[in-house]
Amino acid sequence: MERSYVIKPELGKAYPKISHGKGIYLYDQDGKEYIDGCGGAVTASIGHGVQEIADAMVEQARQVSFAYRSHFSSDAVEQLGAKLAEWAPGSLNWTFFVSSGSEATETAQKIAIQYWQEKGYERKNRIISRWMSYHGITMGALSMSGHVLRRKRFTPLLADYPAISAPYVYRKPEELSIEEYAHKCADELEVAIRRIGKENIAAFIAEPVIGASGGALVAPAGYFERIREICDKNEILFIADEVMTGMGRTGKPFGINHWNVVPDLMALGKGMSAGYTPMAAAMATDEIIETIAKGSGLIMAGHTYSANPQSAATSLAVVRYMEAHNLVEKAAVQGEYLLAQLKQIVADYEMVGDARGLGMLTGLEFVKNKETKESFPASVAAGTRVLQRAYAKGLIIYPAMSGADGLVSDSIIVAPPLTITREEIDRLLGILRAAIEEVQAELKAEGQLA
Repeated sequence: MERSYVIKPELGKAYPKISHGKGIYLYDQDGKEYIDGCGGAVTASIGHGVQEIADAMVEQARQVSFAYRSHFSSDAVEQLGAKLAEWAPGSLNWTFFVSSGSEATETAQKIAIQYWQEKGYERKNRIISRWMSYHGITMGALSMSGHVLRRKRFTPLLADYPAISAPYVYRKPEELSIEEYAHKCADELEVAIRRIGKENIAAFIAEPVIGASGGALVAPAGYFERIREICDKNEILFIADEVMTGMGRTGKPFGINHWNVVPDLMALGKGMSAGYTPMAAAMATDEIIETIAKGSGLIMAGHTYSANPQSAATSLAVVRYMEAHNLVEKAAVQGEYLLAQLKQIVADYEMVGDARGLGMLTGLEFVKNKETKESFPASVAAGTRVLQRAYAKGLIIYPAMSGADGLVSDSIIVAPPLTITREEIDRLLGILRAAIEEVQAELKAEGQLA
């Protein structure tokens, strides 16, 4: 076996080499077929090997791939910015292009802080975020993240931003109605604001549907409306992290569209380019950009590859493909079917406690005891076992955290390309059921399940 000089996710592990992809399928160099049941990292939203996207990439490469944003704009960049303004709610008309979701959330953070500086509020520079959240792996984005395990090694270097709990309907107190629980969770923000002081807070950031740190946790009705109300009352901006939920994934253009709320800033990524190129963005309202334009006239952020013509042309082709094939609407319809089938898996297997999600962003949570919702000990690695068994059978799904404290990796995300057919969903679910069945039998044999 040839020696590798690449730092891989697990050092020393031998990974199969990818050969090619088509639709929802990936193929390794040995010819094995995999269903991409999570779009890689909830990214490949239009499937693999789409000819229209390849053609757009080649056409732009023939013209020019790179031009530095301080020297030039381009038709591709301008057209993509206009297209995103069409998709975005309210007056979120302005886009700052970057290359990754981490850069996007960090850019949104910087714009929020700069906005208040331009208005003369120098002390408003703190961001409030939630535990059981994930906003990226760079230091600024990780500071905003409440993903305990990903923070752990770097805690001394991180800002202390996570301050409130995230809503977790599966584990809500039984005595509270959904409406009461929604308000209880949202009101934690008001308590945090009083403790920290609104004069010190620039923004609150949240994922509309919690991904990697919760396994597709959906906020209850009324939660985000109350969050918006609290932010407005205390003069705090609301940042919606749409890196995973944006661009049609949840069956609406953006995850936040499921609630009657418009954020002040949005972070986009993943499905924005559907994995065909590294591309992400931070979007801001007219009011924010007009304030900065009247002040310094300069957003203090930027990266070498920001707004490069190659990535912009690729992303524009992706968005146009989504529009031409009605993929947002299809995600809503197919997502209802997918979630209904996942709920049937909950009914059929002792180790599956909950199915949840919106559109084509869905998840399962595994538990040791269905009645008490007790999680497996972390050492059991129930979720990891299901992932590994599914992978061996040709199905790729995504790991996520769960449990009362969000500290066990016992949830999975099922988020295939939005192009998936009903028949392909059934095939995916058949493999998933087989993997769960084997792991459940294994756990029973070990005495981990009754």
